[in-house]
Amino acid sequence: MEKPQRSPATPPGTEPTTEPRHRSRLPRRVLLALAVGAAVLGVVWLVLPAQREAAAPDASAPGARALTAVTAGAPAALPDLAALIGDQERRLRAHPKDARAWAVLGAAYVEQGRRTADAADYPKADRALRTSLRLRPEANPEALEGLAALAVRRRDFRGARSYAEAALKLDAKRWTTYPLLIDACDGLGDYKAAQATLDRLLKLHQGPAVKARAAAAYWDRGWREDAAAQLSDAAAAATAPVEQAAYLEQAGRIAFERGDLEDALRHFEAALRLEPDQRTALVGQGRTLAALGRTDEALKAYHRALDERPSPEGALELGELYQSLGMGQEARAQYDLLRTRARQDAAAGVDDDLVLGRFEADHADARSAVRRLRAEWQRQPGTAVADALGWALHRAGQDKEALRFATAATDETKGGGVRNALYMYHRGIIERDLDQPGAARRHLERSLRTNPFFSPLWAPRARSALEALGEPPVDEAPAGVRFPEGSGARR
Repeated sequence: MEKPQRSPATPPGTEPTTEPRHRSRLPRRVLLALAVGAAVLGVVWLVLPAQREAAAPDASAPGARALTAVTAGAPAALPDLAALIGDQERRLRAHPKDARAWAVLGAAYVEQGRRTADAADYPKADRALRTSLRLRPEANPEALEGLAALAVRRRDFRGARSYAEAALKLDAKRWTTYPLLIDACDGLGDYKAAQATLDRLLKLHQGPAVKARAAAAYWDRGWREDAAAQLSDAAAAATAPVEQAAYLEQAGRIAFERGDLEDALRHFEAALRLEPDQRTALVGQGRTLAALGRTDEALKAYHRALDERPSPEGALELGELYQSLGMGQEARAQYDLLRTRARQDAAAGVDDDLVLGRFEADHADARSAVRRLRAEWQRQPGTAVADALGWALHRAGQDKEALRFATAATDETKGGGVRNALYMYHRGIIERDLDQPGAARRHLERSLRTNPFFSPLWAPRARSALEALGEPPVDEAPAGVRFPEGSGARR
């Protein structure tokens, strides 16, 4: 909390007066004391500016850098976050009722948990943010925004939406809250609200963090060129290396998802040059190297990213790479690690049911996956959950119902505008097993056209399934297509 500044007003009791001078005459001793005091104050006034300048926080200090990033919706470097957390904890030992310091501490813990994939930071963030809200229950958008960010990280999208909307009621121009509300609306499948929120955000602010968030929204809607352009602009405009690295990593993911492996690898390597310990870039590097056939390098990159703090998603990805290589024991070790981390996450309030359902559908008990994902769909019916539930239903032998969810995940009118090769593969296989060869062929082709390297385990199976379907018969034409006379085709 900033110290109040001295008022520039004339001190009380020294206002000019028009009364006769003899009425304000003071004893000589008092006048002498005032003169000495004035001389001392003059010296102090000359010295204080230098002292104030020396005592001012250094904007280049690690804690100050992290504070700037955390309060501006930008990524922060891990050493800077540790310094900021230490600064705020020291501040709170001396001033335990500083609501703003509690809010900053909570936000720093959320960001540290995100960066390290360590959910143990989230209960600490929760306590700090709720303490801030208890100390200042009114007019505290900082704490509400922090709770929204925490809820997004825990995959509690209903809670995130509630906190973000409450923060914006207090301060509608607080642009850093809008990306959290977009994430919440996407997670709940409310794509119209997400788009409207993005439109408001773009009117409020145009910095690199906003461009990167807009890129993610554009990609989800299938606007690939727009997404790439926004990310290029965000990376160019970023001033801190950690921020630029984050946007380069995001650009690498988009390049991989469109099947451009060389471009993806360039982006991941550039991100790692700026920030060598960025785990998401290391996972992306491993994914890309595996697709390029550089398996040994891929495994090293994965293990650098995951050995200390594996995320459930990363463990599933590495496990499937091992499985594709015929290394069953190593794959099972990663799947066991996934279960362990999911239990630890659950203890910290994180909802890992989506990744657990995906894992169970393919590698464990499909019926358990259906139960888990049905409950997840009831809580937060986003596109990723629709795809996972559809696939789990297929694996459990319920293909008719499975197709409804697979369609929702890939139908642009229902929010499935994202060009996701895995989603298209899932839909194509479900259609094949429902004896819909034309639709199956179309979606398997779209899957491999979107990204022929989307998974070391599932992309080869997509190719095999497409080959087994063979060429379309001459009478299998899309609706509305008219064959020329004499072609011999059935109409």
